[in-house]
Amino acid sequence: MLRKSTIAIVLTAALALVLTGCAAGQSPSAKDSATAALQGLITQAQGMSSEDLYKKAIEESNGKTMYGIGNSSRGSTAGDSFVKMLKTIDPTYTGTVNWSQPKNNTIFTTLNADINSSNHTYSMTLIQDGNQIQSKMINPGNLLNFIPKDWKDAQGVNVQKDGTPLTLQTISKVFMINNLGTKKYSNVWDFVNKGEAPLFMGVNSEPVGKNFLYMLTQDKYATELKDAFDKLPAADKSYFQTVIDSVSGDAKSLGLESANAAYALAWIKLWVTQYNEQTDDGPICNQLVTTSAAGETGLLVYSKLRSVEESATASVKNIDIFAYQDGFVGFGGFGYKHYLMLPKTSPLPWTAMAFINYMATTKDGFAAWGKDIGATASNPNINQDHTQSGYVDGALKFPAMNDKGGAWWMSDTGGKLVLEDPVYASKVAPVMSDWIDMLVGTRAK
Repeated sequence: MLRKSTIAIVLTAALALVLTGCAAGQSPSAKDSATAALQGLITQAQGMSSEDLYKKAIEESNGKTMYGIGNSSRGSTAGDSFVKMLKTIDPTYTGTVNWSQPKNNTIFTTLNADINSSNHTYSMTLIQDGNQIQSKMINPGNLLNFIPKDWKDAQGVNVQKDGTPLTLQTISKVFMINNLGTKKYSNVWDFVNKGEAPLFMGVNSEPVGKNFLYMLTQDKYATELKDAFDKLPAADKSYFQTVIDSVSGDAKSLGLESANAAYALAWIKLWVTQYNEQTDDGPICNQLVTTSAAGETGLLVYSKLRSVEESATASVKNIDIFAYQDGFVGFGGFGYKHYLMLPKTSPLPWTAMAFINYMATTKDGFAAWGKDIGATASNPNINQDHTQSGYVDGALKFPAMNDKGGAWWMSDTGGKLVLEDPVYASKVAPVMSDWIDMLVGTRAK
């Protein structure tokens, strides 16, 4: 038998190893315990009112700085508003929010580096690109989901669609047409017809654009493309049928499940090989509104129209929104989402959850984004009305600015936006990304 002194030495050594591992941030069990502890807090918070969450935030972060990171710089504006609100509850509160926006799609690298470090900085994130969020952050458990009670209980919220992960907003990218030309665009296939070159950001420079193409292979949207094809004139059908036939074998080899996947692949092939690649939606908008761009088209963020400087050679009056035309066929563009989540190593989780709650349940919290057309909160009660945004001094001056609203854009009887689904996008990305990149390689240099 071991002596008591020997047992004591062994236990002391084992404890030292555990403590050393924890201190170095190397203990998987310690990290798992921290994640479980945070998940416990999330579960508790999901049953709490906004008022109680704000009190928890004040208690936790008074005199401290909470660091957030996101794909939108407007998180900084929302953070200032959040702190101002907390001070109305407790005038002695001195906490702050520090917001950063990584460039060039580095947010995943930045977050994972922070999560895997021994000292953690970021408490919450507002993040886009459903494919990478699912594959790089949710599946490994690096980002955790929090659903505020007051958001879940709000009238009109779709918990199943927008709760996992929690969606702050859907941003609309829509087909726009410079109306000074003579061509008519009434069917979504018109944008990929012979000789067409819509303005669009490069599919490998903005991942949400590539996710849009992935989503087209989902049965709902592939069938939409098949139905739109069926309504084309005979001559156009003949032209597109050749392309559809050429990719029918790919639909099978890629393992796509929709019976109409070949229609999606044909549209994707023509789009990728023909679009006019641009660096950003801002320059796309600035070009599309000019008189020299007569007849050009583009697929871009709807809200970019807000920043157009009216002149003799540039005006929002020169723009028609494809989906606002009577009898348009197909889909009016696509919608990508901003999601609100917590890193599993969040240093100030109560403050992070209170901030998420503030953005997702109050008009002031969403105001930084809600002021724009084309930005639709998942909580319909905090959206601003932009249906009259094209009016100036009581007269309709800019019809394209009259946003029909997110409910219309995302309806099957409205704008029919192609909506991002992180699970589906991440499922097909491994095969579809390479297939699309192959097409990119065939583009004219």
